[in-house]
Amino acid sequence: MSLVEEYEEGEYGRAPKRLKTAEVEEGEELEEGEDSDSESAGLLGDVENVGAEKKALWTTTKYGPARRDSGEDSHRIAQSPVVHVRGLCEAVVEADLVEALEKFGPICYVMMMPFKRQALVEFEMVESADKCVACGSSEAVYIAGQQAFFNYSTSKRITRPTNSDNPNSGNKVLLLSIQNPLYPITTDVLYTVCNPIGSVMRIVIFKRNGIQAMVEFESVECAQKAKAALNGADIYAGCCTLKIEYARPTRLNVIRNDNESWDYTKPYLVRRDVSERGKGRQAILGEHPSSYGDNGYGSHCPLLPLPGNSRYKLSSHDIPEVVAYPLPQSSSYNNHGSSSVAMVSGLHPTKMNCTRIFNLFCLYGNIEKVKFMKSVPGTALVEMGDEYAVDRAITHLNSIKVFGKRLNVCVSKQHAVIPSQVFELEDGSSSYKDFAMTRNNRFTSQGQASKNIIQPPSCVLHYYNVPPCISEDQLLRLCSEHDVPGFTKFKMFDAKPSSKTISGLLEFDSKTHAVEVLTVLNHYQIRIPNGSNPYTLKLCFSTSSHL
Repeated sequence: MSLVEEYEEGEYGRAPKRLKTAEVEEGEELEEGEDSDSESAGLLGDVENVGAEKKALWTTTKYGPARRDSGEDSHRIAQSPVVHVRGLCEAVVEADLVEALEKFGPICYVMMMPFKRQALVEFEMVESADKCVACGSSEAVYIAGQQAFFNYSTSKRITRPTNSDNPNSGNKVLLLSIQNPLYPITTDVLYTVCNPIGSVMRIVIFKRNGIQAMVEFESVECAQKAKAALNGADIYAGCCTLKIEYARPTRLNVIRNDNESWDYTKPYLVRRDVSERGKGRQAILGEHPSSYGDNGYGSHCPLLPLPGNSRYKLSSHDIPEVVAYPLPQSSSYNNHGSSSVAMVSGLHPTKMNCTRIFNLFCLYGNIEKVKFMKSVPGTALVEMGDEYAVDRAITHLNSIKVFGKRLNVCVSKQHAVIPSQVFELEDGSSSYKDFAMTRNNRFTSQGQASKNIIQPPSCVLHYYNVPPCISEDQLLRLCSEHDVPGFTKFKMFDAKPSSKTISGLLEFDSKTHAVEVLTVLNHYQIRIPNGSNPYTLKLCFSTSSHL
């Protein structure tokens, strides 16, 4: 068993559990997608599961609106050492919360929820939490320059992925979960991010239901500094958000140095792909990938906010106020080879065609061309915008089931799709289609790409760009007409009075059902009576695990 497989089979290979809130604040209800003619798709995050099954109730103050739980005005959450914080700015990190709230008493643990702009803070004593909530009810409390709101959590303790109850347990290994990994995450990238804060000894990256990594520091103090400084921060602007916990292992075992594992105390370990790595770690700190620059992705140095004078107290020689991390060179990331063409096999012979492949793969990058191979039935080549899009598609779509067949997605040896040997598929459509000019590609500009959350398939779909006259029954009928499974739960978000479209969530019995519905109905044209132009139904996988 390889090192990466060993860690994947452990509990750290699983994505953190999530608990969806029953109420979503305005501006946080939309998620992945592109700008439509009438509205833009935004972002939907989830409140992390910390062992509680109820959402927090926010008391009425002159600084914030009242939050209701089942409409009972008299109900109040019992006192707890855990405080639920909301209203945080996007750039806030754990150190900001510690700096602002430690005046109320010693803090045991902090859990960041970056996509919800919320956090959970566990104090050592209930009295400290009482002071925090009381102060927030009587006066404005600012965290990183923005007013925050506080209430007791229904949980009495924040669940940790390790047995330790506090950071003083001697653990120097951190578990990093990378959310919305728009760009590849390698040992080089994580070393560049973590090492300026504390000396990094070893790194192991593993993928299952997302991308996670364990980083071993030289000391517990270095790990504590890194967690405080980086928890909740973005590696690249608007994506690759870090969620950091203390890991269970106290030491990492690395047997080779490559993109997925590295022991910085043993530079002599055998490297995989030595001929392709060039000079090793320095190769990743090069210029912006040409494939992104050519597509108008703008500046190649998105900023990672790191704590300075007003945040985490480090001396000026320890770390600069803001560090720019350039994207990796296209030649340095070669886990799967270097090609912008993916080969997809295991396709259903009658239910899959070029359009349906586009509907599924467009969630992970622009699609240029799709061609079925006449010599290999059930196999197609998908030319994407760049090799990073291919890597994302492999990460999230390889081995999923679609129409009873398991897909196999890998990098093709070809570097472009050539429209040769075009024939007719069993459903009567062409075996080749060019999607380069379609408006349904979701990564055609920097602004459009930043709205996409790279999410693995789930049983909940987010729908948007739907006309307000469409009802739940009509969406169910649409599923029935196209011979795909119907949803079991339905939620429509409250739309602004001026909005010309609506959005919401659809929950299915299984992930497979949701994948099949997205494959068939994504970009379906909805026509309404007396309407001049049809509405394009947009679907994507939600960050919510259930409704």
